[in-house]
Amino acid sequence: MKRTIFFAMALSLMVSASFAQDKKGDVSNFYEKNVVLNYNDGNNPAGEIAQPTKFDPNFHIYLCFGQSNMEGNARIEDQDREGLSPRFKMMAAVDYQNTGRKMGKWYVAVPPLCREHTGLTPADYFGRTMVEKSPANVSIGVINVSIGGCSIDLFDEDKSQAYIAKSANWLQNFCKAYDNHPYQRLISLAKEAQKVGVIKGILLHQGCTDNGQQDWPERVKVVYERMLNDLGLEAEACPLLVGELMSQQENGACELHNTVIATMPLVIPTAYVVPSLGCKGNFDHLHFTADGYRELGRRYAEVMLRAEKISDALTKGKKGKKSKK
Repeated sequence: MKRTIFFAMALSLMVSASFAQDKKGDVSNFYEKNVVLNYNDGNNPAGEIAQPTKFDPNFHIYLCFGQSNMEGNARIEDQDREGLSPRFKMMAAVDYQNTGRKMGKWYVAVPPLCREHTGLTPADYFGRTMVEKSPANVSIGVINVSIGGCSIDLFDEDKSQAYIAKSANWLQNFCKAYDNHPYQRLISLAKEAQKVGVIKGILLHQGCTDNGQQDWPERVKVVYERMLNDLGLEAEACPLLVGELMSQQENGACELHNTVIATMPLVIPTAYVVPSLGCKGNFDHLHFTADGYRELGRRYAEVMLRAEKISDALTKGKKGKKSKK
């Protein structure tokens, strides 16, 4: 346990240091290295693909959840719909009326990835970067269930229904898109995804609503551990990445919560912090700009790749101990 915590905290410090030096996560050669598709011509706005029919261990799937920053707030630009590799896929978590996407089906990850009328999310450039940094035989899939303005309590099955009942009408309307059970929607889709691929990690961006609450890491732990249990996953093989909120340097209204997020590896040894320093913030001091989301998404990918190396080492060590017995 102590060794795991050491690895996690060391990774967080290393990543923070590298990004403090204005590391930009170069993806300039992305278009040359991948077969790219252009969906900006309107001929295939849903990004329709042939559905996977058999299990592929090289289909790596990531679950994304949280509130408005993971949902996606910035305006989607032409560049965000162009140059997409067919190796980057999304499973629709709701039906899309305008493009015809159907819940539970896979599509090339043309944004928006959460719901219609949502914006750019860190998941967009997380997936692009994971494709760029992964071997050519690896595909990346994301499933995003996020609701703007929500507390982490919305994803706690023991609290969610009471939380929805006392919420504002606008938040209740968002929850209706998931039949008032966003956690169960994410889990049910994840179980379907496990039939064709491997869940490799979980991405969280949430905290504005719970800004500064010291018990937040423990509440996140309840949700994370329930996800692992419901999906039959081991923590060592499925790290949790937690993104910082808008930084103090960007005058983030909820930057206090970043001091809480910093303690996550102490509460969850397989949790890793994704730094937001240098990611551009919007005028509302709550959300990132499109450039900010692109950079934050790349950072999620860089941290995930490093976390997976640690996860692989821990998993192999655990198997080695069992075999000796």
